[in-house]
Amino acid sequence: MSLEAIVQELIDLANSDISTARFIMQMRPLPLEIIGFHCQQAMEKLLKAYLVFHDREPEKTHELPALLKKCMAFDPDFVKLSDACSDLTDYAAKTRYPHCIYLELVPK
Repeated sequence: MSLEAIVQELIDLANSDISTARFIMQMRPLPLEIIGFHCQQAMEKLLKAYLVFHDREPEKTHELPALLKKCMAFDPDFVKLSDACSDLTDYAAKTRYPHCIYLELVPK
């Protein structure tokens, strides 16, 4: 598969996550953890797409700040996404584990 095809697939998957988050925002009560999860996933896929675009193999991580740092090596303006990446990173695990288990998984 070409780099362009991989980039496009990641962008398409990210757009699907964004569409899902928008759709779920119509629910009441608002499932913030699920919306956050899809937003985190979209951001992760877009950052990875950017790295692939620059011919870099992205890490197998859900840590958005780590991915963002690698993107900033190509474009320092990515720093503008720092707060959003920090806020969204926790949603990669929050929706997959009960609260009590999640606390044990987070490094101290």
